[in-house]
Amino acid sequence: MTTVSSGAAVAADAVIPAPVDLEPGEGVLGLAAVTLHAPDAVTARLAGELLAEAGAVVGGPAGTAPATVTLVTDPAAGPAGSDNPERYTLTVTTDGVTVAAPGRAGLLHGVRTLRQLVNARRGRPGGAVEAGAVVVRDEPRYAWRGLSLDVVRHWFGPDDLRAVVDLVGSYKMNRLHLHLTDDQGWRLEIPSRPALTGKSSQGAVDGAPGGYLTAEEFRALQEYAAEREIVVVPEIDVPGHVNAATHAYGELTPSGEPTDVYDGIEVGFSRLHLDLPATEPFLRDVLTDVAGMTLGPWVHFGGDEVLVMGAAEYGGFVRLCQDVLRGAGKTPVAWQEAAGSAHGDQDAVAALGGDAAQEAADDEPSVRPGTVLQYWDTRPDPAPLVRAAHAGARFVMSPADRAYLDMKYTPDHPLGLEWAAFVELRDSYEWDPARLVTGLPESAIEGVSAAVWTETLANRADLFSMLLPRLAAVAETAWSRPDAKDWESFRARVAVEAAAWRREGAVYHPTPQVDW
Repeated sequence: MTTVSSGAAVAADAVIPAPVDLEPGEGVLGLAAVTLHAPDAVTARLAGELLAEAGAVVGGPAGTAPATVTLVTDPAAGPAGSDNPERYTLTVTTDGVTVAAPGRAGLLHGVRTLRQLVNARRGRPGGAVEAGAVVVRDEPRYAWRGLSLDVVRHWFGPDDLRAVVDLVGSYKMNRLHLHLTDDQGWRLEIPSRPALTGKSSQGAVDGAPGGYLTAEEFRALQEYAAEREIVVVPEIDVPGHVNAATHAYGELTPSGEPTDVYDGIEVGFSRLHLDLPATEPFLRDVLTDVAGMTLGPWVHFGGDEVLVMGAAEYGGFVRLCQDVLRGAGKTPVAWQEAAGSAHGDQDAVAALGGDAAQEAADDEPSVRPGTVLQYWDTRPDPAPLVRAAHAGARFVMSPADRAYLDMKYTPDHPLGLEWAAFVELRDSYEWDPARLVTGLPESAIEGVSAAVWTETLANRADLFSMLLPRLAAVAETAWSRPDAKDWESFRARVAVEAAAWRREGAVYHPTPQVDW
């Protein structure tokens, strides 16, 4: 439960996600100029950047008396008895600021909280760069707190992706899952298969410009994220969503001829064929290359919306991809269909629908222990997911009717789709990951991810207007325990946070659910 004493209105209405414990003190500390001490140069630089965004001058102009901000490694930091590796304690007094944590992740979380406290006071009439005295002890509910971003339907390059990393980090999220391949284009250089980007990187929806990340750009992005304690999870989506692959390599089709370029938004029509001699070498080449290029422990192999494939063949793909990735030293991630959870569109032939799903469940399990499954489709029978959990699968919860941030806010919103639901801010906020799937043990839940698909989002302004303010809602769902969440408190905190968005030029949707 978030503990907030009386008189803490400014502090309590500032911090997103809601912390475990916040105790206000007496007095105010000016932070217009600061002297920063940190365990290492990288942490000092990153903390300085965050404080500068709040208006502080690190070092301070000549003749000033800067406040001292000290970041210290301390295994005793955080809520009492906690062993969470991301825990932290932030202490603000009239004498200075201390952020204590066992590692860099917690230290940066503490500075992000400080930044929000400063922004809250700065945003008031006559506000200054300062923070009220307070002690915050905090830790996350879930280890995986992320955003899944489609860069295929519309292309978002390195500068945009670094901006997304910064946004994700600002709400203490720590995973960026990049959907890098689909029917419209291929967005990552694969050294062993150069035609993927040579022939298939320039497509996008409705003829929009394409592009791709070189191996060097992909590594640089991962390093940028890793400094900020964010792990990039690349997704190569197979065995469906593969028109870009079959356009580049005709031998992946039964006819041997490459497929045409596709710039529409339909799904489910493209597929690989496990019985073709070119298929397994292709998958081994691509997944092995991606695993070798990936700094983090996870690689996502997709598996969603394969609408024209039988259960046995689909299960063979799922097992093959897991085996290749595990052999390359990575933990596989896949969409929920990999567990035998049929796609919920009853008008389509689902990958593992009807009797085929039960038949597959009775044979060799497709999902290996430790594989991470991303839950998105709330419509199918939960039984295959529960079986997978008992077999050792882990789950990241991304329910489309809550966490898909490309869904329209309202029927008349100009951007987004509506197939799952109209998803307003309150919808993205009021849900509990542990109560989504009947029978799924909470111990199997690794975390939460928002997702945004870019069929209608052509640029950063479009993207951010769909992310903000809803990403903050999903972030609080991932970080804060249910008894710490309160809609009225959250909507007030979002209104405070929006002052920082306006100063920084971030585009957001001014939903009528918030008193801006």
